[in-house]
Amino acid sequence: MSSMGPAGWEAMRSMRRADDLKGVTLSRGVKRRILRFARPYSRDIGFFLGLVTLIAAIGVATPVLAGDIVNELTAPGGTQRGVVTLAAVIAGLAAVEGVLNLAMRWYGAKLGEGIIFDLRRAVFNHVQSMPVAFFTRSQTGALVSRLNNDVMGAQRAFTSTLSGLVSNGIAVALIIGVMFFQSWQITLLSLVLVPVFLVPAKWVGRKLAVLTKESFDLNAAMNTQMAERFNVGGAMLVKLFGRPETESAEFADKADRVRGIGITTAMYARTFIVALTLVAGLSQALAYGLGGALVFAGQLDAGTVVTLALLLTRLYGPLTALSNVRVDVMSALVSFQRVFEVLDLKPLIRESEDARELPEGSASIAFRDVDFRYPGADEISLASLEDLARPDRSDNGRQILSGVSFTVEPGELVALVGHSGAGKTTTATLVPRLYDVTGGAVEVGGVDVRELKAASLAARIGMVTQDAHLFHDTVRENLRYSRPEATDEEIWEALDRAQIGDTVRRLESGLDTVVGERGYRFSGGEKQRLAIARVLLKAPPIVILDEATAHLDSGSEAAVQRALDTALEGRTSLVIAHRLSTVRRADKIVVLEDGRVAESGTHADLVGRGGLYAELYRTQFEERSGTLAGDERSDSDDEALSPVN
Repeated sequence: MSSMGPAGWEAMRSMRRADDLKGVTLSRGVKRRILRFARPYSRDIGFFLGLVTLIAAIGVATPVLAGDIVNELTAPGGTQRGVVTLAAVIAGLAAVEGVLNLAMRWYGAKLGEGIIFDLRRAVFNHVQSMPVAFFTRSQTGALVSRLNNDVMGAQRAFTSTLSGLVSNGIAVALIIGVMFFQSWQITLLSLVLVPVFLVPAKWVGRKLAVLTKESFDLNAAMNTQMAERFNVGGAMLVKLFGRPETESAEFADKADRVRGIGITTAMYARTFIVALTLVAGLSQALAYGLGGALVFAGQLDAGTVVTLALLLTRLYGPLTALSNVRVDVMSALVSFQRVFEVLDLKPLIRESEDARELPEGSASIAFRDVDFRYPGADEISLASLEDLARPDRSDNGRQILSGVSFTVEPGELVALVGHSGAGKTTTATLVPRLYDVTGGAVEVGGVDVRELKAASLAARIGMVTQDAHLFHDTVRENLRYSRPEATDEEIWEALDRAQIGDTVRRLESGLDTVVGERGYRFSGGEKQRLAIARVLLKAPPIVILDEATAHLDSGSEAAVQRALDTALEGRTSLVIAHRLSTVRRADKIVVLEDGRVAESGTHADLVGRGGLYAELYRTQFEERSGTLAGDERSDSDDEALSPVN
């Protein structure tokens, strides 16, 4: 067992990864980029490698000194003082080795954790800079994996892989050199046994690689099942359809296979250890046998035989690890390459070098002959995430908006209406620059949004969507996300104006109430009002509402509508209408059809024209009441109608 050592364990892990690297090719320049990336840590790397070298040298020196003690004990001129001196040197080296190991561990941790910090921060910041289209095509788990698994793999390049390569290389070179100097016959005989071990070890490694890959796949499947079933929506779905037994059986099947693989893997691993120990034992037996014969022949002394036997116990682990060093290096390089793939993906939406602040008081919106199509996978997606993301290419190349032109003057409320798929939401997302136009321009305050600083633009716009997202945090922190410096008094004022203050006051923890994953502890209407309160707290001059009252019951819809009336007061507003009352009060209504402006005007003008808007208006009213009473209908009846979607 002692012959296994850390190097032997690393060798076994390398064998497991070998099959995963077949067919993997590295992009050009990866190694140079790694060296540039490591340059700030060059001093730490130097100290780290120096410590590794000293520790490896001490590991070889100790058996030599042990042999010298035996010679001191058996030689005619040996003395007790000589034995004690050598023993003291061995003890001193052990103490030094312990201190060096602590220092190496400290430098290794400092180096590894520093690299993890730099890589994670770089990847996280870069992913945050990507446009919304990137997130619609990429699987969240795959992105998280880049921040965790691949970054950790890259870290191992500077800790376990680099230290293992140096320490094992130095150890093998020193051990073979010292052994050859002591007895070339025993050294050659010992090396002859290396293939006897490596051949079955490679076979065990291939088996381990297959089993490990299957185990990883099964664990990934179980993690996916747990993630989907253990969130609020998934748990509700399982309970509503009465499928817990089925879910349990499917999970148990996977877990049972993982259990079987674990047992088999443990036996293969033990076989590897036994084989390594056996070969080392045979080598020691040969060393003692041949060495003893040479001692009796007067060609060696007893201490040399002991030195050779002890050195052999330290040889096979590092030697096996070096035989798999290519796998370790390739694994680290591949991890770096996967991290660099993310960092090299250029965001489609970038702030120009001469971007400027939005002038104070600017609150107008203008669409100037806007064309738009959603970016294709080749423009926005990461190739290595495609297998996981499986992007929908149905919109690739298809024009979504064509020649859209209209303006929203400061303080005006403009409503966008039209059939589903007409391009309303797409139009709204172009204002905060979630996407960039492919033709024409979108202006805020008379300035093309592509010429503005992102922070300046974001500070002037507040948006409420039909699916109001809340973080798994307190009510207070969810609202402060829009304005971190806000006081509790200002938060309560925003909640009251959003018609949700009394509801929060009735909660036991008040502002400290945790809203739950995606806000599941609140109803749909309550979440919408919290989102509106978040916008009110921010107090932006421009507000965009994307069907903020969709899918709500009439009571919640009425409460949200009252909150919206407050939110829109005195602000430039672009509203994708969900209520005809909002549409009727709009200063202007823009009707979209197939990505084009079909007509625009006030409610009365458009109804009088008898065009698409009048048709949609009539259809919705007839679906609600069965009759079109026009202006004779009361406001309360009008407010009960569902809007153009």
